[in-house]
Parts: sequence; C-alpha cells; structure tokens
Amino acid sequence: MEPPAFAPNSGATPLLALSAVALDLETTSVDSAQARAVQIGAIRVAAARIVPEETYSVLVNPGIPVPKVSSAVHGLTDKDLAGSPPFVDRIESLEAFLGGAVLIGHTIGYDLTVLQREYELAGRSWTAPRALCVRMLARVAVPSLAGYSLDQICAWLDVPVANRHTALGDAIMAGEVFARLIEPLRARGVRTLAEADAACARLGDEERRHVEAGWVHPSAAREQHAAMEAIRRIDAYPFRHRVKDIMRSPACFAPPAMTAGDALGYLLDNKISSVFVKADDGRYGIVTERDLLRALDPRREGGAASRLDALMSTPLHGVPEDAFLYRAMGRMNRLRVRHLAVTNAQGEITGALTNRDLLRMRATAAVSLGDEIDMAQGPEALAAAWSTLPRVARSLLAEDVDARSIAAVVSGEICAMTRRAAELAEAHMAALGRGAPPQPYAVLVLGSGGRGESLLAADQDNAIIYREGEPGGEADKWFEEMATHMAATLDASGLPLCKGGVMAKNAAWRHSVEGWRQAVDHWIGRSSPDDLLNVDIFFDALPVHGEMELGEEIRRYAYAKARNDFAFLKLLAEISRKWQLPLTILGNLRTEDGRVDLKKGGLMPAFSLARVMSIRHGILERSTPARLAGVRDLGIAAASDFDHAIAGHKTVLGAVLEQQLIDCEAGRPLSNWVDARRLSKPRTAEIRTALRAISALETLVTDVLTAPLRKG
Repeated sequence: MEPPAFAPNSGATPLLALSAVALDLETTSVDSAQARAVQIGAIRVAAARIVPEETYSVLVNPGIPVPKVSSAVHGLTDKDLAGSPPFVDRIESLEAFLGGAVLIGHTIGYDLTVLQREYELAGRSWTAPRALCVRMLARVAVPSLAGYSLDQICAWLDVPVANRHTALGDAIMAGEVFARLIEPLRARGVRTLAEADAACARLGDEERRHVEAGWVHPSAAREQHAAMEAIRRIDAYPFRHRVKDIMRSPACFAPPAMTAGDALGYLLDNKISSVFVKADDGRYGIVTERDLLRALDPRREGGAASRLDALMSTPLHGVPEDAFLYRAMGRMNRLRVRHLAVTNAQGEITGALTNRDLLRMRATAAVSLGDEIDMAQGPEALAAAWSTLPRVARSLLAEDVDARSIAAVVSGEICAMTRRAAELAEAHMAALGRGAPPQPYAVLVLGSGGRGESLLAADQDNAIIYREGEPGGEADKWFEEMATHMAATLDASGLPLCKGGVMAKNAAWRHSVEGWRQAVDHWIGRSSPDDLLNVDIFFDALPVHGEMELGEEIRRYAYAKARNDFAFLKLLAEISRKWQLPLTILGNLRTEDGRVDLKKGGLMPAFSLARVMSIRHGILERSTPARLAGVRDLGIAAASDFDHAIAGHKTVLGAVLEQQLIDCEAGRPLSNWVDARRLSKPRTAEIRTALRAISALETLVTDVLTAPLRKG
C-alpha cells in the first residue's frame, strides 16, 4: 500500500502524521569522537506505520580497521567491508532517501554525531536534521519503566526483536517503537513534533549526558527549522475572500432536451461558459463550452443535434457560496475541472465559479488544505491536513490579514474535520454491519467553531439531532456508537476531546428533534446560573453534516423561546458578567507567571454578552462582530460603544493567535494565556484599550435587554 502523501513537517505536525525515517548506524566504536560508519540502515515511517518496501541498507568501508570488539557486536569485519564504497560515495543516495524527513532512532544523537563527523571528513557541509530519540520519548511516555534500552522498550511495547545489531534491523525496531509510542504520548499531552521536542528537552539529565558525550542533541535543529517555517509565505487573497465575492456567473439552467447547437448559441448570447442541466431522472450536471465544441466536431456522431443530458458531466461538483476561495481552488486542482457549481445554505445552485474567476490567484500547497480534509481516509490524513493550519495562520498574520478572518479559516476547517469524521464514522458503522443511519440527522458544531472564532487551541464541541426516537432507543444507540467513533477520530487527528464533555457521544448532546425541544424548554426553565453551564454555546450551533435543516430548525426554536423569556436572558447576562477585567488598579495587565488570560477577561465577555443581546432581539448571526453590529443597528445605545467593542474583540483575538503560534512552534501547550513579557509598550497599551472597550458592553446589556423588541 502506498503511504499517504503528507505536507512538509513543521512543529505543529502531529506525530500521527509525521513524515519520518527511522535510522541506525553500525560503527567502528562506541566513542562518537572516533567512530566511523560501517553500515547504514533506514526505513520510511508514514502515518504511524513503517513502510516495509521503502528501506535503505548499505555497507560502508570506514578506511580504518574494525576493532574486534565492535565486530563482535555487529558481525562486520574488514573482509566484509573491503569491497564497499567509502562514506563520501554513499552521501548522494543517503540524502535522496532521507529527503526532508524527521529522523527517528534509539539514542539518535549518537548516530547524528557520527554522521556529522563523516560529512566533515568527506569535506561536505552538514545541516543537522530534525530528529526524535525513541529512548527519550519512552521516558516521557512511561517515566517508571525499569530501563530504556532498545531491547527493554521493545519488550514493553511487544515489538518483535529481529536482526538485532544490524543497522536496518535496529532501524526497523526503532520505527515500530515510535509508532507504538504515539498513543501513550498523546495520553500525556504530547501530540505534535514540537511538543515531543519540548518534552524531550525537559529531560535535563538525558540532555546533559548527550552533551558530555559530545553528541549532537536531537532537538538541535529545532530553532533552525522553526526559523525556516516562519519565513514561508502563502498568497493571502484566497483566505481573505469567499466564493460569493468573486463569482460572476449566475446559475443558468437549460432543459435536458436542448441540442448542442442551440446551447452554444445560448452561451454566446448570455456571455457565459456553462449551463446546468437537470436530467429527467433528477440528476444534475453541467455542460461547458468545451463540451459543446467537442460535440460539434463533425467527426463525432450526433453533432449539433446531441442532447444536453447526453453531454453533461455528472455528478455535479460544487462548493458553498460562503466557502473561502482556497477551498474552491483546492477542489478545482484535485478534480481538474474548470467549473464548480455554487450553492447556498439550502443546497440550491445559485451560480457557477470558473477558473477565469480565479485567474489572478496563485495555487499554493496551503490551498489544498480544505480538499485534503474532505478526501481524508482516516485520522492520519486528517491530522496531516490539520497540521498545516499553523503555517497558514502564521503567513496570513504576517500579511496583516484580520485575525477574525484567520479564525474563520480555522473554524471552517474544524467544521470540515467534524463533517469528514462523521462521514468516516458512518462508513465505520456500515463496515461493522450496523447499516446506514436509522434516521435523518445532522451533526452540529457548537461554541467558537460555530461562531467562526476558533483559534489553534480548539477542542471538540459538537452535538447530534435526529428526526425521531427515544433516549436509549435503537436510533439513539446507533448515533451514540457513531458519535463515539467520530470523537475518537477527531481526537486522534488533532482536535482533543472536550474536557467539559460537550460531544455528541454523550447523551446530553444527542437528542431527537422533540428531545432537543424539551432540552431547550428545560434550560429556559432553570433558575440558577450554575445550572446553565455550557448551555449558551448551543445558540452558536452550526450544522455541518447531514440534514442541515434539522439543525437550523432547532436553533430557530431555541431563539424564539429564549428571546421572550426575560428571566432566562437575565440569567445568561449574569453568567456573562462573571468575569474580571484583567487590569490592575494602576491599569497594568494582571498576570500569573507572566501571562494574562485574554479569553476569560476579554474574548469570553465579548462573545457571551453579544450572544445574549442577539438572542433577545432575534439576531440570528453567529459571529461576535456580526451580533454586535446587529444590536448596534437597532439604535438602542451609542453606536460608537459597539464599534469600539468590535475593534477590541479583533485586537484581543489577534493577541491570542500570535501567542498560540509562538507556543505551537515551541511545543508549549496551547491556551488563551498571553505572555505579557514579550509585548511591546504600544501593543500592551492597545490590548488594555481593547479590554476596556469590551468591558463597556457590560453596562449596555441591561438597556439592550429591556429595549422594545422589533416587530416580526
């Protein structure tokens, strides 16, 4: 089986998706200062599996006698190596095999040190590759293991020991060990390459031992690779604009019986390059100018009299009108098509997007992100696609793209990840013999993902609504099993399980339509703010998979019920006020260990106060800026107060994103805490102003809640 094609590694790449090579050297000595290579073995590791057919195994003539004590270990003698090329003649083939992969090995620092010396002796320049030591990773995963020799780790993980003390044999074992360490490392919060680097670096005694031995440390190349990663740039235009912004071709339909000759005239008269066709059997297709020109070729049977339903391309490929352009570009690149149908929220065709519309844009590797998620066949491929987001976000931020637009891109991919995980879960259920979904249903993304405001520290927030069925009934059990698989796929792919349990696999977030109505009624009847924990994020719900109207229906129901219950809204407002401006009495940022929590003290009051005000006045927007703008336009309070809060939300969101990108590459756990020590004085002042602007919303909420409702 061909390994999946992964994006280049970065610090954000999940270990599950790492493109790596397990490497081992057999040498003339255990002293790295004197050792010469006598055998090099390597095997490719992709998607947490070794690739047996992709191996590299060569002998090397060291140019010096091999001590008997070394031959006793690896079995190679001067006679065995006499006819082999020297290391300098192996460099080209070795580099071709290694490429830009991360290197993996047991005590890999020793092997890197020997390689460095071999390069120096050959008069060739040496660049330390990024590397991971499975000995150190095993210490991180299980600190209490009796020992960390390769044999001991293999015994713990049930990795077969074969061809020990041959370079390829030891490389294969190291690769298998790495693959089996991924799950226990994830259990300890180590998911990405950068997090693995950082966890290993915290093993101070191991690092000191490497330094004392004169070894190259596996993390030595991290800063160099991080710097290279930081200067990569992408074209920001496709991430700033949506399909509807540039679509010029309206939806033009032609009857299926129209002939090719008549259709060509229709295209010329209307100055369009394609028409949509709905066949008599209900299938939709598209006929382009190229299709018509081919049909009119005199050498082709039928010619101008050919019917459009015989010429149309089907199935019809489309893209939502609210999708960012990079998704449309990626889809066109993958499908090798020149036209896409554009659909609205109801799935109706509203227009056509052509490659002419996209002519001014460059297609980059990052553009394929969306389609890589949509086509992923498992968590490994999902993880690989997801890992490109930090690079995309970093590049967009460097080009001064609004942090809110970047958050919308991240949120869009969270929704895409959730949708794809749901599709994979359906396939999993079918493979288990559990059949198709027993009821029409929809998967909803809640909270920041639904609002379009997620950043890189996101976790899962999702729910399921199905048409009919009782709690614990057959349909509910099917969806529970399906949602459990969906959650596990997302967790393995880089979206961790929600610590608060807001996931469809849990009964509280999985109901029939009637069950959700009852849940909404129950929430609104609550009498204590503490009882409403997590309930408010339901009002951000965005359907991403299945019968979308089910999700929209229950959200409209919740809005209609809640906006007329003043007691409920007061409780939500009370919850929204449970925060403290993170400023000291002197106006400085209030920090803990040098960091300030800008979610609790900035983003949370902004989105929660905007939410409760929008519910009261039936403003069905999801994003915080759109909700605040909707309330502003009611004329209840000074427009400038809302404008300042909208600008403040942008500033705080950007500050959190900047910190997350720094922490991501450093391998630190991602959070909403910003290191105030790295902020310049002007940036600190900007954040303080933003926080005060957001805090002003608290004084407006009472006026907004008590203002007369708009008619309708």
